[in-house]
Amino acid sequence: RKRKIFYVISSLIILFGGYSLSTKGLDYGIDFKGGRTYVVSFVDEVSKDNVKEILTTSFDGMVPSVNEFNLKGQSGDQLKITTKYRIDENNFEADTDVKAKLFSGLENLNIKYTIESQEKVGPTIADDIRDAALWSVIFSLIVIFLYILIRFKKWQFSLGAVVAVFHDVILVLSVFSIFYGVLPFSLEIDQAFIAAILTIIGYSLNDTVVVFDRVRENIFDSKKEVYEIINKSLNSTLSRTINTSLTTFVVLFVIFWFGGESIKGFMFALMVGVVVGTYSSLFVASPIMLDTIKRKELKIK
Repeated sequence: RKRKIFYVISSLIILFGGYSLSTKGLDYGIDFKGGRTYVVSFVDEVSKDNVKEILTTSFDGMVPSVNEFNLKGQSGDQLKITTKYRIDENNFEADTDVKAKLFSGLENLNIKYTIESQEKVGPTIADDIRDAALWSVIFSLIVIFLYILIRFKKWQFSLGAVVAVFHDVILVLSVFSIFYGVLPFSLEIDQAFIAAILTIIGYSLNDTVVVFDRVRENIFDSKKEVYEIINKSLNSTLSRTINTSLTTFVVLFVIFWFGGESIKGFMFALMVGVVVGTYSSLFVASPIMLDTIKRKELKIK
């Protein structure tokens, strides 16, 4: 009977997130926007924060991505520097200007360095990667709908599962939009983020299927109404859901806290996904299934 409250909560979060997505947008990484990447070796130890600060000034205020990078056979510190500065300009002059600004910034460190490798991802390639990522998410939702339909024989189960998963994806994107530029680590949207989204989809689906399986076990109780069957199913799986989600979240948090800078965004996406995935399996998937199914449709001979 409290499902409408959670409908309102989810709707408000999605509306706020949608507003942020339409106004602030997302911090697209080199995979989706294009950019230039340089692997730089230094003879002495360097500070990533110091390098980022100096290069931000050099790139006219555009903050580059600076991460640790270890090349085999190399001594000293290695950094992977990625910038989206002038990526929309696909010409030799822009390439030369970006490299000149990189050299200018690195010279201010007063440390001998060597450019080990460089790579450029153009906007056209980035568009192809973005389209492929979008289709991978859409394809996964279609497969989920068909899988649930085949397993439970009712489209209402499929609808509840797909809406819950779509709800999770929108919420994670909204969180990344709202907090990008606020949190002290990168929230770039790259291929690792898409991997996180697909992982979240699988995790959320697993929770939802556990609840739906228990509903299927309880539907033979002819004395109970549909909502009573679903309440019983949710209560009987609640401890399992909470324990699984909590232990998973703790492990992810440990990796997030002690891991390197380059994986913090990925771990943050997974942590948010575990929370919203657990929430949606309880307060989105089952209520939607309840609101679209009838008692006579739920009964199985």
